[in-house]
Amino acid sequence: MNCRHCNASLTSGFLDLGFAPPSNSYVIREHLSDPEVCYPLRVQVCDHCWLVQTEDYTKETDLFTSDYAYFSSTSKSWLAHAAKYCEKVTRDLDLDEESFVVEVASNDGYLLKNFVMQRIPCLGVEPTDDTARAAELLGVPVVREFFGHALAEKLSASHGKADLVIGNNVFAHVPDINDFARGLATMLKPSGTITLEFPHLMQLIKLCQFDTIYHEHFSYLSLYTVGKIFNDAGLRIYDVEELTTHGGSLRVYGCHKDADIETTSFVSEVLSQEEKMGLRKPQTYESFQARADKIKDDLLMFLINCKKQGKSVAAYGAAAKGNTLLNYAGVKKDLLPFVCDAAASKQGKYLPGSHIPIFAPEVLKENAPDYVLVLPWNLLPEIREQLGYLTKHNTKFVIAVPELEIV
Repeated sequence: MNCRHCNASLTSGFLDLGFAPPSNSYVIREHLSDPEVCYPLRVQVCDHCWLVQTEDYTKETDLFTSDYAYFSSTSKSWLAHAAKYCEKVTRDLDLDEESFVVEVASNDGYLLKNFVMQRIPCLGVEPTDDTARAAELLGVPVVREFFGHALAEKLSASHGKADLVIGNNVFAHVPDINDFARGLATMLKPSGTITLEFPHLMQLIKLCQFDTIYHEHFSYLSLYTVGKIFNDAGLRIYDVEELTTHGGSLRVYGCHKDADIETTSFVSEVLSQEEKMGLRKPQTYESFQARADKIKDDLLMFLINCKKQGKSVAAYGAAAKGNTLLNYAGVKKDLLPFVCDAAASKQGKYLPGSHIPIFAPEVLKENAPDYVLVLPWNLLPEIREQLGYLTKHNTKFVIAVPELEIV
């Protein structure tokens, strides 16, 4: 396999998580006895452009199907994050009823609904039917296709170019990242702005967030590498913000290379942080496997000890990152009988691989466990607040990443 961006030969390993089904391929009861397709989940790093990437085994059409179960609006904190962003970017870019905003991977309309309410013309690009349908019910117009250069040419001809192109947690999800970047450039007005949010590779390595690695994530991104991808597409990063979302993310602001927009000092500051962290040194990646294995082993020991002591454990949040963790650790129903999730689209189904059943959160009121393992650890404060009624039962909350912690 060659690098997805620069085509250099890949020779440096980063992490091997064995074999796993796609992390969002939830199973319905009728298919529990059917064969389940699993793919190798291995990650390599390019020692030329430093793009961290999964090995090629799956296609995006196999991962992002019409019944894709991730709905962004399930998380109140994410809705608040999106609303705050829309308010800020509308003010900073002077967006109004004459502007045009495009969001790639618009999901269920969680973000664009804010522009609809402000009467700012917008368009969502979302290939999965269920989430696109939810967005349309909110008044968000949606094109049901995968985004790339060809679609950008078609949309810019039919709808015009955009003042703002948004991509939240999608840049890591595209197999042809160069074509996607060219699409962003094609969709953008000469003076327009692109904002992309994605988990920061520096935080993934620093906090050993290996559970954020799954087949739907083809790339794991640093500011340095995104800058190189942008440059090859005729774009330039002119600003960057460090965010707390998803365990530590970046929001980059991009424009055409020759746009009359000054590059801020924050760009060089984050690049300097990455260099100090060693993101362009092979040894930084060579030690990651052992750190991930320790997290996996500590979780298994905790669950086994709970079983021996007769303590009950349930999980909360049927998140993709949780499926990576549970499948790598080999956790089944004997150690974790069920998981609860607020998303109705997941309730009544089973986690891929482990086949742990997914229930509504109300089940925890009837069966308060000794421990709740929070799989989307980045949402721990929000989930503790939602499940506050469990404190009267002395239920404790547990996260496994970046290290086993009981709170």
